[in-house]
Amino acid sequence: MSPKTVDRAPDPALFARPRLAGDVQVHEPSGEGAPWVVQRSGPKYFRVESDLARLMRVMDGARDHAELAAALGQPWAAEDVSGAVAKLSAGGLLADGTVRKTRTRRVVFVPPLTVQFTLLKPGWLTRLAPLLRLPANRAGAVLAAIPGFGGLVALALLMPEVKAALGHPLAPGVYLGLIGGLLVTTALHELGHGAVLTYYGGRPSRMGVMLFYLAPAFFCDVSDGWRLPRTDQRVRVALAGIVTQSVIAGAAAVTALFLDPSPGRDGVLLFAVLAYTTGALNLVPFVKLDGYLALMSHLDLPHLRARTMTDARRFLARVLFGGRYARELPQRWSVGFGLACMAFPLYLVGSAMVLWAPLFQGLGMLGASVLGFGACYLVYRFWKAFSGLIGLAHKAGARIWRIIAGTSAVAVALAAPLLFVTVPYTVTGGYVAQHGRVELVLPATADQDAGRPGSAVRLYRAGVVNREQVAAATVAGPRAKECSAPFSAFAPMRTDVISLPCLGYELTAPRGSLEPTGAAELDAGRLPLWNWLYAKYLAPAGRW
Repeated sequence: MSPKTVDRAPDPALFARPRLAGDVQVHEPSGEGAPWVVQRSGPKYFRVESDLARLMRVMDGARDHAELAAALGQPWAAEDVSGAVAKLSAGGLLADGTVRKTRTRRVVFVPPLTVQFTLLKPGWLTRLAPLLRLPANRAGAVLAAIPGFGGLVALALLMPEVKAALGHPLAPGVYLGLIGGLLVTTALHELGHGAVLTYYGGRPSRMGVMLFYLAPAFFCDVSDGWRLPRTDQRVRVALAGIVTQSVIAGAAAVTALFLDPSPGRDGVLLFAVLAYTTGALNLVPFVKLDGYLALMSHLDLPHLRARTMTDARRFLARVLFGGRYARELPQRWSVGFGLACMAFPLYLVGSAMVLWAPLFQGLGMLGASVLGFGACYLVYRFWKAFSGLIGLAHKAGARIWRIIAGTSAVAVALAAPLLFVTVPYTVTGGYVAQHGRVELVLPATADQDAGRPGSAVRLYRAGVVNREQVAAATVAGPRAKECSAPFSAFAPMRTDVISLPCLGYELTAPRGSLEPTGAAELDAGRLPLWNWLYAKYLAPAGRW
């Protein structure tokens, strides 16, 4: 729920006789050793001390601070109540006289690059609680482990077939089945979280789809897990999705053992590999995935990522600019973990751009625009983070000369590799072999000046994950010509139905061993790093 308020100054008299805001609830401990939890605006949960929780529960808007202290008894005094009321009002937890209208937020943006679309509230899982208790025993754990680990053995036995499936283009129908299978698996993954939370007495608040660093996925909000009394219960809720996904991936891999060689078996093998891989990536604790939630629950440190990132920012600000800073967490590893949490999303987006750049560049203007947006977003995030460090240092009392010196040092450290480091510059496209000729085909947004006569070209057989060089060629023609090429020349898909406009260069290459279409990479020499970044990710969006 999202509060919508009318812009009006709060009435101070309301804080003299305070009461909680309408969207705030105080939950008693759900079991022995469990904390008091405050819930605000739907899925926002905060732990509070028992004394503060008792105060919040007796705030009825009728009693002043002295009367509240008398109702609570020792050790509360009117001054203590006044201090607590000031903190609660600053946190927006008290009724302040504004008119609040609540509405369900269907779309939620979670920085730095996640957008969630709520589709339903999975409260119906509570009706299945009796069924969820049936597999919750050692026998159920064994039954889940058999396909999970058995699938890994099956993939090892089928390793040659797995390599072939990952390194060859697939038919459109196989891709549709693969995408559908992964979407269903992801939905079941999220239902696994909700089912285990329901088993322990919690309630999932919402479920839907999201764009997680540009990749489509499902989500299930299990924030209510913070009300569970034991850390091991919260860890199991966090890991339930990975277990569910591993069981499905293992079942697919074992099934492939009994299938005859066919495109369908290739799709099943590819599905199993991708399901296992995405499940393993979910264990990475540096972004808000299952591994992070499990680690945070095990350590019993709420908001672990945000607090360690705060420590990391303060560490960087102190090193670069000086100043005095307090620590959010006393643990020595806090700064290192926070630095990893800051860097990993940038690495994730950067790796995705490098991995998917050939495909996006082959899609022409649309793909080039996506790459350009991704590059600009990375620059924006870096600039925003660095400006935040400067603001943090200023508040911490850093001297102006130190801030200028630190900023200059960072600028030099960035400029030096951009200006003086050179890297190989290649242009990605495809090739078409027909009628005894081989042509290099590049999207219309490609760098036309790169295709000079005599330039080296590498020809590949490309799959979803792997690619294998099948031949070497050179550019024979003096200039490009406008033409069209099958979509299979730009993406690892076996289809001749779709054609894309492109630029064609005649090649000198061996014809006999080549497939009709495949991937290609044009060697265009070396460029300074800044020029390479511009030519690779920004310039294509302007060529249309």
